[in-house]
Amino acid sequence: MGKKSKRNSPKPGGNRAQRLAERRAALEQAAQASTRPFAGSAMECDLVALREFVPSATAQLPLLSSVGADRPVVLATVLPGAAAALVRTGDEVSGYVAAQVQFSGPDPAAELAAAVLWTQSAEPGDSLPAVASVAGGPRLTDVVDSAARLDLTVHADFDWWIPEGVEPDPQVAATLEQANQAIMPTARLELDTKSTDAAWWVDAGEKAHIRWVRPEDEDALMLALARLHAAGGLHLGEGSRFAGSFRTHGLLVPVFDLDRERHPDEWIAPAVEFDARLLDALVSTSPLTVDERRSRDGLRSRQVTLR
Repeated sequence: MGKKSKRNSPKPGGNRAQRLAERRAALEQAAQASTRPFAGSAMECDLVALREFVPSATAQLPLLSSVGADRPVVLATVLPGAAAALVRTGDEVSGYVAAQVQFSGPDPAAELAAAVLWTQSAEPGDSLPAVASVAGGPRLTDVVDSAARLDLTVHADFDWWIPEGVEPDPQVAATLEQANQAIMPTARLELDTKSTDAAWWVDAGEKAHIRWVRPEDEDALMLALARLHAAGGLHLGEGSRFAGSFRTHGLLVPVFDLDRERHPDEWIAPAVEFDARLLDALVSTSPLTVDERRSRDGLRSRQVTLR
């Protein structure tokens, strides 16, 4: 038997060996990153919404005492320059971390945790463009109280980017004006449901929508939606239409088209009624009927995956 060729074996310590090692590490990190990165947190659904489609909102993060945090940290949808984090002064020194960033790796929850920890030692005025590798680092649940929910403030613009009493330079002012012009009116429906209140209304121009981030298992939720569709219950009442759903961060997000002339609060009662119907469908264990299977296949064909 001939000897095994060493032609393709990288020389230890060589550039190729280093590149291969880095590639293996990156692949291992990607494989380890959960397909549902914010699982285990009561704020999971809102975190997904802030990361994917909410334009302007903030909430102070409930940091664990074990973090030894000296500064409060505000979670924001997006920061100036799409930075991962920044530190600024006002009445007190505060950290800001972003859900939407310019550069993102395979584990957004760990990156968010790293950004939070960065704010505790950075100097006022410092900005973090992107989080470096977080392999083996703290998880978000190691930094933030996983049982707490976000006390969100939804903003009509991005004026909160500029600290009170600060006059922005012309470039920052122009960026702020451009961002404000692009924002769409958005509201979080204040629901009192047994499952989740991460239902977000947006006026997109020609019509309004509700995007409802659901915490249930994707497959179970799809079956429940199919049962409702076959029974004629997949809607939020008059003036609404089920538009489809998309998958992101391991969760399914049903989307409804709405009559944009109605105020967001007018959809609260219909949403609560829909949630009750959906929960009943979720606990059903009966086999799908022919109509329900047809509905399931049709709903799946209209489903989009974001990430």
